[in-house]
Amino acid sequence: MTWPVAILAFVTLERLLELVLARRNTARLLERGAREHAPGHYPLIVLLHAAWLATLWVLAPARDVDMFWLAMFVLLQAARIWVLATLGPRWTTRIIVLPGEPLVKRGPYKILAHPNYWVVIGEIAVLPLVFELPWVALIFSLLNAAILWIRIREEERALRA
Repeated sequence: MTWPVAILAFVTLERLLELVLARRNTARLLERGAREHAPGHYPLIVLLHAAWLATLWVLAPARDVDMFWLAMFVLLQAARIWVLATLGPRWTTRIIVLPGEPLVKRGPYKILAHPNYWVVIGEIAVLPLVFELPWVALIFSLLNAAILWIRIREEERALRA
């Protein structure tokens, strides 16, 4: 197995496991009386991430690996783990609000708003750079920015309500 294939396999497996975790957490939150907000944009997020990974699977396996950008990607994975560990059972890929629960104000949430989105912004830009594909980084970063503009606005509205 080549390095690019191993890296892509890791990221793909990571994303699939996160979907399982998110689905479990979402179900548990809904059982506790939580409510999903603005589900209409969610298919766009799934489509973007699937297209990003598919594009990398097509273009990256025969490419070289840039070790600097790989190190940056590893740092982003540490940040991802920090976010998931901080939110615990409240982490999900959807906008789920449990009435009466205070906002998380510890870990990375003490430092900045929406740290998970910052990690995703970094991942979508950095992973293509690992394989020296800057145009893939640019295209998907712009698409991600458009979706996050919708997502963050809807999430803020849900949290205020």
